[in-house]
Amino acid sequence: MSRAVPLSLRSGLVLLVASSAGLMMLVWPLLVRQSSGGQVGPPFVFLALLPVVIVVVLAEVSEGGLDPRVLAVLGVLSAVIAVMRGLSPGTGGVELVFFLLILAGRVFGPGFGFVLGCTSLFASALLTGGVGPWLPYQMLCSAWVGMGAGLLPRRVTGRREIVMLAAYGVVAAYAFGLLLNLSSWPFVLGVAVPGHTGLAFVPGDPASENLHRFLIYTVITSTGSFDTGRAITNAVAIVVLGPAVLTTLRRASRRVVIVGSVGPVGPAEKPLSPPGAPPSVSATDETHDGEEAAMSTPPTGLRDDAPVRTSLPGEAG
Repeated sequence: MSRAVPLSLRSGLVLLVASSAGLMMLVWPLLVRQSSGGQVGPPFVFLALLPVVIVVVLAEVSEGGLDPRVLAVLGVLSAVIAVMRGLSPGTGGVELVFFLLILAGRVFGPGFGFVLGCTSLFASALLTGGVGPWLPYQMLCSAWVGMGAGLLPRRVTGRREIVMLAAYGVVAAYAFGLLLNLSSWPFVLGVAVPGHTGLAFVPGDPASENLHRFLIYTVITSTGSFDTGRAITNAVAIVVLGPAVLTTLRRASRRVVIVGSVGPVGPAEKPLSPPGAPPSVSATDETHDGEEAAMSTPPTGLRDDAPVRTSLPGEAG
């Protein structure tokens, strides 16, 4: 099936580079050498660069131009996801945001999924008042979720497709929570969990030790609660609503995705001659002139070749 937002080779490379840059913006505190006992400040430079990276990717993905019908579907789905996020604010991890993003990315392709992940989270943040320094990270992680759904194997269909999408929804829920925790954990001071000590980021410690603390931190604070609720919500919504939603989206995709090219129907137009140049006769003109000359010539055997009768002496005139 054709993609609503086709990706050229250059767009794919830009998307790969931007994703790598976004991942580095998340894990950089684990890679930077700091003096022991020092502090790591929030990455204000990254917070300013990440929206720029997202805008560049969106512009590159839509380089070939988006059909107005594709834009209409993108706007409708972004608005629906924004409203669904407002109706399910994540209490206990119950969020009805990602299942529709996953299904749309599956039907319309990775490019559309990436764009929808950015626009839907941005619209929902404006609707729910969730604009803040965490928004670029949420947009990028949601874009990855939609893009990943579009990269799943296309040959899987039927019930196996629903099972595959439900499993992907579970994995995406845990990955989304882990990445968002990683975006803020290095800058949280004094993390105290009963029964556990030393869960905060320690500048100067080896990356393996900090990563071990982070995994314990994310398992205790979100993996066993919010992320699990999000994973269950995704799986149940995809299993229950997935077949009907996929059918509806695929019916819509057949109307918005344009396949083929439009070329000139008639003969190519001749270039205009420069001013003052003598008129030129092209092969097409010569053909037309020849046809006109043939049409103006009297048919053979009707007049010129007709026999001439002469009168003999003695015959009546």
